[in-house]
Parts: sequence; C-alpha cells; structure tokens
Amino acid sequence: MSKVKRDEILGILDGYDKEELTIATLGSHTSMHILHGAKKEGFRTAVVCEKGREVPYQRFRVADEFIMVDRFSDIVNEDIQEKLRSMNSIIVPHGSFVAYAGLDHIENDFYVPMFGNRDILRWESERELERKLLTEAEIRIPMKFKDPEDIDRPVMVKFPGARGGRGYFVASSTEEFNEKIDSMMERGWITEDDIKDAHIEEYVSGTNFCIHYFYSIMNDEVELMGMDSRFESNIDGLVRIPARDQLEINLDPSYVITGNHPVAMRESLLPQVFDMGDNMVEAAEKLVPPGMNGPFCLQTMCTDNLEIVTFEISARSDGGTNTFMHGSTYSCLLHGEGMSMGRRVAREIKVATENDRLPEIIT
Repeated sequence: MSKVKRDEILGILDGYDKEELTIATLGSHTSMHILHGAKKEGFRTAVVCEKGREVPYQRFRVADEFIMVDRFSDIVNEDIQEKLRSMNSIIVPHGSFVAYAGLDHIENDFYVPMFGNRDILRWESERELERKLLTEAEIRIPMKFKDPEDIDRPVMVKFPGARGGRGYFVASSTEEFNEKIDSMMERGWITEDDIKDAHIEEYVSGTNFCIHYFYSIMNDEVELMGMDSRFESNIDGLVRIPARDQLEINLDPSYVITGNHPVAMRESLLPQVFDMGDNMVEAAEKLVPPGMNGPFCLQTMCTDNLEIVTFEISARSDGGTNTFMHGSTYSCLLHGEGMSMGRRVAREIKVATENDRLPEIIT
C-alpha cells in the first residue's frame, strides 16, 4: 500500500461544494458532541454506525444522515468512503475511529478529507513514538523499565492501542508481573503479541487530571478547553470496600474506563498546564508536521509536591471531552458561551472555510 498523499486529499476537497459541507464521524466514543457541535455551527452531520447501535444518535437527534454498516471497521470500505465523499464529508477522528478503522488503513487507503493531522495518530498509539514526542516537549513522564526482571518498585503495565485501560495492571515485582500476565491471559484481555509489546513504567501516585486542549491554526493559539478524571472498573469498586474485606475477595484489579467526570484544577497549577500544552504543540510541529492540529489531551497525575506528570497522550478528541458537551469551566472563560470540543472543531472548520483556508486544517 502507498501512503495517502496530501495533494490527493486536497484534490478531493477542491471538488467539494463548500456551501454544503458535512461533518461526519464514527458512531462511538465522542461522536455525540462532535455531531451536536457541528449542527450548532450550521453544518449537516453524518454518522457511520454499526447496526444495532444507532439508537443514541436517533434519540438525541444529532445526525442528519445515517450510514449503516455491519461492522465499524467497514468505514474504510470503498463504498462507504464514496458515500462520505458524495456528502462533501470531513471526517473528525476519535479513539474508536482509530481503533476500528486501523492506522494502516487511515494512513494508506482512507481517501476522505480528515480534520486534523492523520499522521500524528500513530504517535499516540505506539509507546516509543509517544515517549519521543513527550521528551521532545520536555514534559515530565514516568521512568520506563525495559525488562520485567528490572522491576524494583511499583509499576504500571500497559499494552498497545486504544483499549480504554483494558488489561492494564499494577505490579511491584517480577513475580507479581508474571502472575498478573497469566491472569490477564486467562481472561482473554491480552495476547502473546501484547506481552512482547508490554509497556512498563514507574507508577506515579497522585490525582488524575486529563487535560483537554485545542490548538487553533486559525488563531495560532493553544486553548485550554476542559479537564476530566476517569471512573475505572473494577478498581474504583474495590477501593470502596474496607481493606480487611478486600483481602477476602478473589478479584484481580482492572482499570477499564467506564465513565468520566469533570474536574477543575487549582489555579496555581494552570501555568504548568499552559506550558505543557504550548510545548506539546511546538514539539509536534517539529516531529510530525503539521503537528497537533485541533484537539489533543494530556493524561496526567498531579503529585503531592504539585508536579504534573504525563503518562499518556491523545492526539485527537479524547473520551473525557464528553464531560463538557455544554462547555466547561475553562471553555466558558475563553469563549463566553457553551463550547464543547465538537463545536470548537466545527467552529474552526467554519472559520477556515469562510477565509479560504480549509486546506490548512485538513489532511
């Protein structure tokens, strides 16, 4: 397969009726506020939806057009791509789109104009590229262990891909690592291939802040849009049980994300937050141009010495943006109106279209 070329995408975009653009996405993850925000800005909307999962988009009336598929992965099929192009569609990516469409397809044979930087999606998915990006941005990250035999302190073990925490676990020794790997294998949460790519990093104790940014090419500004923290099962259930009773329960902790809740950070920490966002945009522009175009998220822990440590990035709309469909503490301050991440994306597309700058924000 040959990589999708920018001039080919811009050729497709050039043939679009700019007065009849459609904002489209896959029916999962953060699609409701992407579609709702697009409608707020006057766009038609389309959702590619797996049969049987269309009810939320119908009940909330966020989609004008439904493209029904047997499997989400069918979005890369040529007939589906042709339907999207016929609607003058611009795809807005999110975590489920990346997972189901697949990076190889997105990079090599998905010929639908996409908001943001399709090349940077691989950098969030592959741990070594992710660490390279964070290191270039001079953002504090957890120490990495190359070999399970070197574990000498609590570590978090993660696996590749957008899996919402499934299969992640904490271990404090090589023996515990091996025991939990066996348990995850028995549950079918990881495979032999996953084990080879296990990412082992220092466990940082602190409070969770997932920080949502938007880099506007139109304004050349990094905007702080909101923050959330995560509900994780079954670890959140376990910690509600008294410690003496936890010992009697034969249940392996898991960190599967099941929901999100909005948070606000103490104001004295916000200078760190803005520095991190600015540094990330500069590093991404250098390593994978055009860089962090649009939404991105730094998933962090804040320690008791008020140091913010980043353990993961999302280089597109992150699941936690669902917590501010009506706007957040921070987007309200900046925009003075209910500004979801989806609406902010649509606003950028609208401004770019009105100023004949649409190619600058499309890949």
